[in-house]
Amino acid sequence: MLGLLQLLLAAFGIYSALKFSEDLKLVVPLGCLIAMLVISRIEKRKSEEETARKNFLQSEMDKASKKESRAIKDQDYSTVESLLWPKSELLLIDTVHSIIKDLGLKISTGINYQSVDRIVKIPETQMAFGVQILMSEGEVEGNHPKINRALQFEKEKRENEKSLIIASTHIHLPLSERSQVNHLSKELSHFLSRHNMSFITTHHLYELWQKAKGGEIDILVFFEQVYSHSNGTFRLKGGANSHSPLFNLPVQ
Repeated sequence: MLGLLQLLLAAFGIYSALKFSEDLKLVVPLGCLIAMLVISRIEKRKSEEETARKNFLQSEMDKASKKESRAIKDQDYSTVESLLWPKSELLLIDTVHSIIKDLGLKISTGINYQSVDRIVKIPETQMAFGVQILMSEGEVEGNHPKINRALQFEKEKRENEKSLIIASTHIHLPLSERSQVNHLSKELSHFLSRHNMSFITTHHLYELWQKAKGGEIDILVFFEQVYSHSNGTFRLKGGANSHSPLFNLPVQ
């Protein structure tokens, strides 16, 4: 699409040089040239992001193959991509559903509520989460529609249920940069604390999935900690400006 736009700009630039008045013969082609350069930069950036994404996914496949573990298999390739670089919220919801189920938690669509994407229960306990799943090109702000839904769930939920927000944030940033940025605004962080809601990113969920599949952590204990903690927003280790409920992961 961008290549076609460049072609049209080039054609228009040539046409303007031949047909326009003397005043415009230089200005219009120059404007077209600048626009073509900008489009070229955008194309290059997109190409680099796509290459980085493919390299990351391939490296994960290679690591799994070398370890001969259950951590991640070839059939999980599209799952990882949909989790970290979602193309739509519906696809993200389905992917999160699949991963949470794979982790051994009980998950359902929450048909008794209109204000949650999923209900997640910790097996052999009374603990349950009303889960909102969202995607954002930057940090999550308090005016996101899913935050209003979470607040509505707070009014409808049962005594043993807690709100949990799972967000795919900064979806256009390389993974290496995501740990250096805020995933939710300060105002939203305070809001979640006041209402005892928990928040994790899909990048964090991916890391938990990897560790749990490799037998490095007890994922059920982790979610019990999320449920029990009165303040669900934390700073990510290694990222002074990042917020996420990252506990010291319980070893199995």
